[in-house]
Order: sequence, then C-alpha cells, then structure tokens
Amino acid sequence: MTVKYAGPKALISYTGVCFDTNKEDKYVYLDIALQLVEALDHAHIENKIYNYILEKHLSNKEIIDILKKRCSNFDDLINFTDHETEDLLDEDMQRAHENRVLSEEEKEVLEKNIAIMHDYMIQRSINKSVYYCVIGLLSNIAAKDHIDMITLPMKQNYVHVLHSLQGSLIKEKKPIDTELTIHEKDSKLYVTLKVVNIV
Repeated sequence: MTVKYAGPKALISYTGVCFDTNKEDKYVYLDIALQLVEALDHAHIENKIYNYILEKHLSNKEIIDILKKRCSNFDDLINFTDHETEDLLDEDMQRAHENRVLSEEEKEVLEKNIAIMHDYMIQRSINKSVYYCVIGLLSNIAAKDHIDMITLPMKQNYVHVLHSLQGSLIKEKKPIDTELTIHEKDSKLYVTLKVVNIV
C-alpha cells in the first residue's frame, strides 16, 4: 500500500455502505501540512516575520517524495498501519459472524460489505497515520524553533491542519498552549494559530 486518496469515512452495515462526508480522508490535508513543514523548517531570525504563499497543490508523487524525505519511518509506518488495520477488520468480520441479533442472510451481507470495503478502510487508516506523522513534524518544528504564530487563509482544510497542530502542541513534552483566532484583513478572512504560553 502507499499514500493516495481514499474518500470519506465509510459506514458499513448489513443494509449497505454509506459515507459520512463530514469525516473527510486525512489525505486531503497532507498537501497543506507538508507545505507548512517545508516552509517552516529552516533557520529563523528572532522577531522576523516570514511569508510563504501556498500557491500550488502538490501532486501525489510530490507528496510521497516529501513524506519519504521527512518521515524517516515512512515505510514502517505504512506496514504497521496496514497490519494493525487488517487485524481490526478481522475482528469486525468475526463480530459480524458471531452476531446474534442479525439473521444469517444479514450476517452474510454484512461480512460481504466489510470484505468489499477492506482496501478502502486500510487506505484511510494509512492516510490518517501518515497525516499525524506530518502533524508531529510540524509540532516539533514549531516547538524547536519557537514559532509564535502561523496565519493562513480562512479555508476549511487550513483550519483543520491548524487545529490538528494545536492538539499536537499541547501534547509536547513541554506543552504549548495556543489559540486559534479568525480575523479580517483587506476584506479577506484569515485564521491564526498563536502561541499563548508554554504550560
């Protein structure tokens, strides 16, 4: 397996498979997160403001190339996630088989639905693991280089990445408390992640 877009969260039941479009695949955030890693990981001069414009979208090949360069355990992470998700899917299949509420026909349909979505579920898990690896990198860079503020255009995917980074920063060895704020400048909305204090 590798890193590629899978789709929104699948909800698998004996009546079929539907998708929760509110739970997007973490793959869609990798582009922004990786560009932030590339933009922030350099020597900084204290009290200087750096500007970097996320103008282009990374291709899947560019995403994988950067991941291999940045995540030293990239292949191990993919293999581990693949095996771990495989085990979880086996447990789901076993629970479906042993279900005492469903009829034999409903159990069979549920088992087939789990089997049909097997690769899809593994791909989503791999994408999620890789995404949080990148968020960990961002968190380490922000903590190590004492980055006080990151401002991005107010777009859903950008907010998601900053929110993930905020959650990661509070889990650092020396937790970093941050706040997300929205502000307007030149009739455009921006979201800012600002360091409040080191807890």
